[in-house]
Amino acid sequence: MHLDTEHPKPERAYREFNLDRPGNIIFVGHHLSTGTQVRCLIRTITLAGAMLEVSPGLEMPSHFFLEILGIHDEIGATMVKREGELVTVSFNMLLNPEFLHHVLRLSFET
Repeated sequence: MHLDTEHPKPERAYREFNLDRPGNIIFVGHHLSTGTQVRCLIRTITLAGAMLEVSPGLEMPSHFFLEILGIHDEIGATMVKREGELVTVSFNMLLNPEFLHHVLRLSFET
């Protein structure tokens, strides 16, 4: 194998869905207390994570809860990468496929 050979890009492990739905980033404080919340826009979502759009000046915590507007469950999340106002997050546990289906269906109903 030559070093200059281009390798094929790996396939995505999970299907990505466009969501464009408002959400809240809920900061985790001392003893898992929650208090500070900031708005975000959830651009895309998969079973394993999401792409968020946030204010460029926002100091993002490494670990937080994500709440999707209209759904009162909080999803534990970890920031993976940030490029300006776009933040890639990984969920601490895979979403249940039925829950993701509910989230996607809700975005079509509103």
